[in-house]
Amino acid sequence: MGREFQSFAEFYPYYLGEHSRPGTRRLHFIGSTAAIVLVVAAAVTPDWRLLLAAPVAGYLTAWVGHAVFERNRPATFRHPWYSFLGDWVMYRDMLTGRIPF
Repeated sequence: MGREFQSFAEFYPYYLGEHSRPGTRRLHFIGSTAAIVLVVAAAVTPDWRLLLAAPVAGYLTAWVGHAVFERNRPATFRHPWYSFLGDWVMYRDMLTGRIPF
């Protein structure tokens, strides 16, 4: 089934390796930002469908990046929880300049 990881700290370098191309990271950033905007919009409007759209916007955008730029299978399919956390840690790391856009 693939490599097993004992901790997120062990997983994150692998995750970054699966996102080595700037186009992939940029699409992840765009998708994560869209998901945040949709969750906030759902909180201030009575439209609950926006909550359903948030993960679609986030994951679809990221998966396009994997198909187009990385040409690999997203880590979400093998390591869903670590991958979800990795998305947000990478998002923070891009915002703070720790890793390049």
